[in-house]
Amino acid sequence: MTDDIRNAGPRRVGQVKEITSLANPIIKDIKALSNKKDREETGTFMAEGLKLVIDALELDWNIRTLVYSKAAKGKPLVEQVAARTVAHGGLVLEVSEKVLSAITRRDNPQMVVGIFEQRWKPLADLRPGRDDTFVALDRVRDPGNLGTIIRTADAAGASAVILVGECTDPFSLETVRATMGSVFAVPVVRCTAEDFLAWQKRSGAQVVATHLAGAVDYRTVDYAKKPVVLLMGNEQSGLPENLAGAADRTVRIPQEGRADSLNLAVATAVMLFEARRHLLSLDGAK
Repeated sequence: MTDDIRNAGPRRVGQVKEITSLANPIIKDIKALSNKKDREETGTFMAEGLKLVIDALELDWNIRTLVYSKAAKGKPLVEQVAARTVAHGGLVLEVSEKVLSAITRRDNPQMVVGIFEQRWKPLADLRPGRDDTFVALDRVRDPGNLGTIIRTADAAGASAVILVGECTDPFSLETVRATMGSVFAVPVVRCTAEDFLAWQKRSGAQVVATHLAGAVDYRTVDYAKKPVVLLMGNEQSGLPENLAGAADRTVRIPQEGRADSLNLAVATAVMLFEARRHLLSLDGAK
């Protein structure tokens, strides 16, 4: 890795570089962020699209590098984001569409890409209040599922997403795309199953787990009396016994038809909006 990606401190303030070659070492480092190992090594990740970059900056995420296509040069919002990046010590790159396509792995890429520092919330910092709802995911493996769940958690007003065990990376390009920017709005926690169970005991929250063995209709649970943790299992194997057995309530979503299961992201959305139904209303609703 070059110092442009590795170094988290202020650098090259005021500099805008024009790059047209795929062989440029900075471009090679940015392309390498498609690999989890390189994301973890640098503590950074990639987000595509001007709106996502603006949202991230408004939420005070640290931007390392801003990349934009020549076609975006001179556009007022792009110029503002570039100026803000430079003011915060970030590097601004003006690149050809060929370079941008290689970075994003898209034939028709977004005109703007931001490289941001990853942000993880410590499990110990989660102190549930009465109206808090958390989503805990055991070994979620599909980036699209995780991204959609983070987006849904944002829409429903959940307080955080907790990744239990070996989960897919929330900062992968595929996951970030699926979040539609919600990765910047929803705190993400990662922990072992043992740490989650220890936190559960002292959290004061009600853990409601979905499980095929659950005999309780998810709609009959009282979600208003305590903060709630919705515990969802792995796409293939569901929840292991140690997690399911430690839950306060084990529930199922009633189904009718030939399908024997729901997609994880869909099931999580169903659970989330039921758990927060007493807290959600349309603006102006009586």
